[in-house]
Amino acid sequence: MNYFLRPLAVAFAAALLATGCARQELAPTQPVAAAASQQDAAATGFPETFETGTKAAYTSATVALSSGSWTFDDALLGNSTADVKTGAQSARLRNSGKLTMNFSLTSGAGVVTIAHARYGTDAATTWELWASTNGGSSYTKVGSTITASSTTLATASFTVNLAGSVRLQVRKTDGTTNRLNLDNLTVQTYGGGTTPPATTGKKFLFDGSHAETAGNADWIPDADNGVVARFPTPAQSGITASTTEGYWTGGLSSWGVALVKLGNTVESLPTGTAITYGNASNPQDLSNYNVFVVDEPNTLFTATEKAAIVNFVKNGGGLFMISDHTVSDRNNDGQDSPAIWNDLMTNNSVQANPFGFKIDLTNISETSINVLSSNTNVVLHGSQGNVTQLKFSNGATITTTSTAAQPLIWQGSAAQGTTKAMCATSTYGTGRVFVITDSSPADDGTGASGDTLYPGWTEIGSHAPLHLNASLWLAKQQ
Repeated sequence: MNYFLRPLAVAFAAALLATGCARQELAPTQPVAAAASQQDAAATGFPETFETGTKAAYTSATVALSSGSWTFDDALLGNSTADVKTGAQSARLRNSGKLTMNFSLTSGAGVVTIAHARYGTDAATTWELWASTNGGSSYTKVGSTITASSTTLATASFTVNLAGSVRLQVRKTDGTTNRLNLDNLTVQTYGGGTTPPATTGKKFLFDGSHAETAGNADWIPDADNGVVARFPTPAQSGITASTTEGYWTGGLSSWGVALVKLGNTVESLPTGTAITYGNASNPQDLSNYNVFVVDEPNTLFTATEKAAIVNFVKNGGGLFMISDHTVSDRNNDGQDSPAIWNDLMTNNSVQANPFGFKIDLTNISETSINVLSSNTNVVLHGSQGNVTQLKFSNGATITTTSTAAQPLIWQGSAAQGTTKAMCATSTYGTGRVFVITDSSPADDGTGASGDTLYPGWTEIGSHAPLHLNASLWLAKQQ
């Protein structure tokens, strides 16, 4: 895609070379079909971004935030350059500071996420989440104690799962003068408030943890006030056959809404949340999903995350890989999506080149009708329609390196061989992979305020069928 908010970084000089890797075996559970959920709607007033209200002193006082009234004790709303925040301000706590709700969540509390960081040059500090079901008379600790050791926001996730009226309290626990910043608090409802998704559907997880919203990118189904929450809002249980993509706010909302209309469940992996596989304590572990969608990652996957993704596919999961063209570093960290994907495939601890292709460091723009001639290929001719062309507005190309990978569409002037592909499928172990090397076709043209987006999803009639057929193929629904 050819638009960026920040200056472009220098391109890599050459593609990464494949290297031998030690084999790592994991045997967690297989990806599961969608289970009934009671926590797929955001509580009213959330996410809380701390952008509303003023409190410049640490003295205990009530503050009117967008979610409701809170008591800030040894805490304030910080807007200095040393405060770590998404917008103009975030909460700042010192000593044994607390943030306490003065109102109740009447629809319960399911999963709660809070972004956290240490303030300025202060040392690491610890904090906890507590919950009350008796109007604040007493509180019970939820989950584990969290250490804020980074100067960038990380997201902590807590499974509260309390029905009825619930109040929350955040406590800084180490008692030191090291200060703590908190931002982007999300709360999902819990208990009887939503319609469970169909158990015959599959679960799709869209990654939002690797700067997929950097610059003009907005590659998630939904974000509220710039915050990527686990569950899109409004609740997906409210989607009907006539629901438009504007139901959610994200560059991939058309895709997400379409998947729900087909009976599936959609979630996002919030910023600061690690990708794991086989970690039973992580409610968003990849083993709980059928398909993992990663649209143009802009930060490298860690060694643990690369092993998790490869093992997820090896053991039956579906991976939807989207890259952009070379020199497309949206967050200026020296890495762009072609390099990040190539690093995953050539530098992981499970299997070198597991998917049988590499992403070329190229930049092409064209509309191609050079489509594989196969009436039986369900990605090209599936339940969601026929694919006859594909438009790239600055994308890369693919070179296949083994017969495990099958190109589907090539550049218009290319022979239908192993080079100059624009999208392809692959298999590894018992899992499946689909790769497309431009983020433009999935972009529905709507997203966060201020982002420059284009309607690639509807620009070419084949774009929606291609992405939806591939999604269903990855989920083994066709």
